[in-house]
Amino acid sequence: MTEQNTRLGILLMLATTLVFAVQDGLSRHLAGEYNVFMVIMIRYWFFAAFVIAISKRNAGGLRAAARTTQPVLQTVRALLLVTEICIIVLGFTLLGLVETHAVFACYPLLIAALSGPVLGERVGWRRWTAIAIGFVGVLIILQPGVTVFEPEAVIPLIGALMFALYGLLTRYAARRDTAATSFFWTGTVGAIGMTCIGVWFWEPMVLADWGWMSALCLTGVLGHFTLIKCYAVAEASAVQPFAYLQLVFISIIGVAVFGETIRTNVAIGVMVVVGAGLFTLWRQRKAA
Repeated sequence: MTEQNTRLGILLMLATTLVFAVQDGLSRHLAGEYNVFMVIMIRYWFFAAFVIAISKRNAGGLRAAARTTQPVLQTVRALLLVTEICIIVLGFTLLGLVETHAVFACYPLLIAALSGPVLGERVGWRRWTAIAIGFVGVLIILQPGVTVFEPEAVIPLIGALMFALYGLLTRYAARRDTAATSFFWTGTVGAIGMTCIGVWFWEPMVLADWGWMSALCLTGVLGHFTLIKCYAVAEASAVQPFAYLQLVFISIIGVAVFGETIRTNVAIGVMVVVGAGLFTLWRQRKAA
């Protein structure tokens, strides 16, 4: 891997985080006006179309992309991700972008904590210490016992846990399936599962919001495209720390567009969580 490729990978990761932040802002707006299930269903229709188009261009076409010896695992992965997306978007409407992402940022710590029991990986005392410190950061954000604890605050934590499990199952699936196969199942099965639920919550949408919906679908496709290109040119361990910059972009959108505020405890808690997360990524890279 050349230094030039690493720089390109970092730039692509920055572009990806910006696009995904815009996507989350669009999701917050649309889910505040319409049912969450309908919004995610339409978004997944476009995602599935993108996945199928990418799969057709790969060697072997759709048949090769769909071929797997672990269909149950791939189905569980796909449904887990689409459920997590519904939960997080619901969190946007109840808590706002900033506070939802502040708690959700702990998912790398959950991946590190669960990699032992799920994948049989060894987690040393340094990473366990970082994980513990990271969850102190989550408690600083949530402030249980200091103010009246809002049950809604648990929503992004549930979403982070589900996303961590999705990430671990993806790594487990990679032992026997290619990334192209996992990507195909994620998009197509997710779209089928979401359609089975979303069609029952269909609502008429005004013309202007169809424009925002189109933008949501396009950002979803663009974000996944830049992410694929990012991992194609650079090692994941080299670019993953820059994914945390999505918190910066989210905060700007939340404050400037939706009038959200960044409470002091949230800012402090995020710094603790991100610091612990970066340390676990560094330890994981060093161990590898």
